[in-house]
Amino acid sequence: MIVLAAGLGSRFRQSGGSTHKLDALLGGMTLLERVRRSVAAAGLGCHVVRATADAGGWILPGDLPLVSPNSLRQVAQALASHPVVQPFWNGQSGHPVGFGVECFAALTALCGDTGAASIVRAHRAAGAAQSLQLDDQGIVTDIDTLADLARAQALLDAAPA
Repeated sequence: MIVLAAGLGSRFRQSGGSTHKLDALLGGMTLLERVRRSVAAAGLGCHVVRATADAGGWILPGDLPLVSPNSLRQVAQALASHPVVQPFWNGQSGHPVGFGVECFAALTALCGDTGAASIVRAHRAAGAAQSLQLDDQGIVTDIDTLADLARAQALLDAAPA
């Protein structure tokens, strides 16, 4: 699994954050560490680097610290039979969107703030993308601002132990 961790985090700083958002604390650990632990708990390899040709093929943004290991496993399993897997929670598209190795060239051609939505749209139009309903609010809980961080902390605090 590739964890994307290269963004500038400018919206987080503009909202009053004093660190890069991936270094912000949530429940006593940084966002990035929380994501890395979820990947490890899912039993998946983790690379906090740019996509490489020999990667297993899917991506988790580093600013989604509440994604459950079970959700990661479900996307990985669905990716074994579909080139693109798009998870949803309560009708909202979420992350990680899974991209198979056949998407490597298109993914590495992206630049700047250009997201991979165009790749998802193309595969959906071709009937090659799977929608995956998940029971995990963490897939739609990304951290871009201090308010997002506070919302995530409230969700974490309200979660059963």
